Amino acid sequence: MFQKNSFMKEKVKVRDRILNVATDLFSRQGFNQTGINQIIAEADIAIGSLYNHFPSKNDLLLAYLLRQEEEWFDGYEQSCKGAGNAREKILKFVDFRIEQQKKSDFCGCPFTKIIAEVGSQEEPVQQMVESHKNKQRVLLHGLFKELTDTGGLEPKLLAESFFLMVEGATVNTTISRNTQALENVRKFIKKLIS
Repeated sequence: MFQKNSFMKEKVKVRDRILNVATDLFSRQGFNQTGINQIIAEADIAIGSLYNHFPSKNDLLLAYLLRQEEEWFDGYEQSCKGAGNAREKILKFVDFRIEQQKKSDFCGCPFTKIIAEVGSQEEPVQQMVESHKNKQRVLLHGLFKELTDTGGLEPKLLAESFFLMVEGATVNTTISRNTQALENVRKFIKKLIS
């Protein structure tokens, strides 16, 4: 029994190591520019280990996106600790995106980058990216619905407009390598929902 548990732990460690390396490489150099051989070399594993855990590069990509989604929502939840109401959580949404940009050295949204690289021909990837963005929309719709003052605008329309502003500003911060666009969105929405 002990040997089996040790083997299972080692298996998890190898899978995590592969995923950690892939995450770093996909973020820095992109999915298409990252080869399987580079992942194997940097993870310091045998080729069989990679294919035991991820039968294809696309399976690895889907695991990467799933991890990114979990980390995104966990990170946003952590950033909202201490936020007392929907207004504060909406402002934290922008703050979280600003911190993500700084932390990643302005690498941009991993979901947007992947779909730009892979396109819509990879249906499981397209569905995962679309699902992730829709989960963010649902989150924001709920928060804007809780607001007592939306400046006379319908909460759903305001939430959707805010989401699109943040998405566009995130692309802009990636290009300009500064957070000014996201900071401007924060100032705008703060004034609108004050």
